[in-house]
Amino acid sequence: MKNKFVYASVVVVILFAGFWWLKPLPPAPSVTFKTLDNQSFSLKDFSGKAVIISFWASNCPSCLQEIPDFLTLYRQYHAQGLEIIAVSMPYDIPSHVVALKQRLKIPYYLVLDLQGRINSAFGGIALTPTSLLISPEGKIIWHHTGRFSVAEMTRRIGKLLGKH
Repeated sequence: MKNKFVYASVVVVILFAGFWWLKPLPPAPSVTFKTLDNQSFSLKDFSGKAVIISFWASNCPSCLQEIPDFLTLYRQYHAQGLEIIAVSMPYDIPSHVVALKQRLKIPYYLVLDLQGRINSAFGGIALTPTSLLISPEGKIIWHHTGRFSVAEMTRRIGKLLGKH
């Protein structure tokens, strides 16, 4: 009797894991971004491209430490189809974001989210930094809170863009 219970439990766990593994990837929400440079766009405008969305704050030490990593990824993959959108948290001070863009010469998109509309559309991001990787088909394929591994992100982007 005990063996049957163990066997049945293992089968249930395997089935549950299989269904979880096979569930469809969630689509990225349909939101409009407006950059510091007054450009407006949606994720649909980047169909066919890989997109990193980073939720960050100018007073977050880990977020600031990630900026050189984003610059490296941008320089390495932008011409091959990578876009990066850094969305500041609603509580961030706009003048601090503008100053950072100018001081560090950030080439990727910087977006203020003063009303928290973008943040809410992505499920209410509470912690920074939080990064999401969007596939060329518009699906969220990776979600990470905290500093990401540049090697892992490079591998993921390379796979999406057919470079690895």
